[in-house]
Amino acid sequence: MDQRFAVSAVYVGALFLSILDVTIVNVAIPTIGRDFHTSAASVDVVVIGFLVSLAVFIPASGWIGDRFGGKRTLLAAVAIFTVASAMCGVATSLGELVVFRIIQGVGGGMLTPVGMAMLYRTFPPAERIRLAGILMVPTALAPALGPVLGGLLVTDLSWRWVFFVNLPIGVAAVIFGALFVAEQREQKPGRFDLWGFVLAGAGLGALMYGVSEGPSRGWGSTPVLTTVVAGVLLLAVMVRVEMFVAQPMVNLRLFRDRLFRASNVVVVITMTGFFGVLYLVPLYYQDARGLSALNSGLSTFPEAIGVLIGAQLVSRYLYPTVGPRRLMAAGLLGVTAVTAGMAAASGPHSDLWYLRVLMFALGFFIPYVMVSMQAAAFATISSESTGRASTLFNANRQLGGAVGVALLSSVLAAIGPTRRAGGHLVAHVAAYQGAFLVAAAVALVGSVTTLAMVRDADAASTMVRRRKPAGASQRAEVAA
Repeated sequence: MDQRFAVSAVYVGALFLSILDVTIVNVAIPTIGRDFHTSAASVDVVVIGFLVSLAVFIPASGWIGDRFGGKRTLLAAVAIFTVASAMCGVATSLGELVVFRIIQGVGGGMLTPVGMAMLYRTFPPAERIRLAGILMVPTALAPALGPVLGGLLVTDLSWRWVFFVNLPIGVAAVIFGALFVAEQREQKPGRFDLWGFVLAGAGLGALMYGVSEGPSRGWGSTPVLTTVVAGVLLLAVMVRVEMFVAQPMVNLRLFRDRLFRASNVVVVITMTGFFGVLYLVPLYYQDARGLSALNSGLSTFPEAIGVLIGAQLVSRYLYPTVGPRRLMAAGLLGVTAVTAGMAAASGPHSDLWYLRVLMFALGFFIPYVMVSMQAAAFATISSESTGRASTLFNANRQLGGAVGVALLSSVLAAIGPTRRAGGHLVAHVAAYQGAFLVAAAVALVGSVTTLAMVRDADAASTMVRRRKPAGASQRAEVAA
């Protein structure tokens, strides 16, 4: 079997699982709290534990994939994630659920970087725009489908099904991968860098915890302040240590590559704005406008349709001619306009169809950034460095998403999502409008940063038009 298809099929399934899990579990948090007789704030540890575990194991994923083989590591990661999902579904207490979610994070922390490295080693630079178009499918569908599916499962079945739904996809991915994916292994993975793993894992884990808890606990609270400061200090020490290690686990020397450095900066900014908006819109629908979780998910779904259309346009027609720099800048400028429009459309009695149309537009513009970035980011990275490069790229993507949620949550909390009117608490839509405007400002910064840092010449090897099938030109001549 063609390895491009085989690796893509397994990775798309694994990525879909990972992204879907985050969005679908968020819907079930209130129900889980009621079932275990605890507050929703206490149940947040189910989400935080997963994110922290994810952050701890991402730094080691590149070395593990190189040392034990990409196929073996990827399938093991999917298997761990799948088994842990089943364990979450049968948990009998909140403590058990948290432990099983942490195990889930171990698999999730490895599957995305390892799978991405396998893909970039399988697809040559000239075919990576095609690959980027494929990767947008799970990236688009999972965040949009999660709230809809989560609402259906929690309402009609049980919160346990938000975990059981992972099982058929995970089992199918492992079986298919075991049968059809060929092994990939680097000849010289190097020794295990213990200090790199400890410092990077602990630093990212602490920072992810602090950033995730900041909006709810308060940025000045002792646990948040302590973990954020500790995370920053540990990562600073990690940078110092890793620069003097011959074969570091976290290869920061890759940032000397201009295109890879620029892509990582832009991915942090893009994920900050994009994931922040995806977090904010359901809150507006449900808390400010009173929609159910299911109707909120259905009203968010136009974003996925926009992504699928935009991704095809960029990957098939625009990227080979226009190049990543202008496409990424234009996409972020479009996101700026859309999110600014969301601020205007999120009034107390505004027509929700305006916001649904804007969600479609958001989905349409984001592939200009993400498809172009995924095609170009590794253009100048060697095959032997791809595993470590994927680790860095995915760590920054996860961090950007967490910062986006924390940033817009903090804006919402600072202005106040509710206000008192006529002796009653009502939704304070100005808080949501302010948060949307902050997201627009972040996207605008990303557009300017892209123009300043990205160079099309660095990505020239990826700017190749798709070839028509061998018989296409002959059929055209005959028809003429």
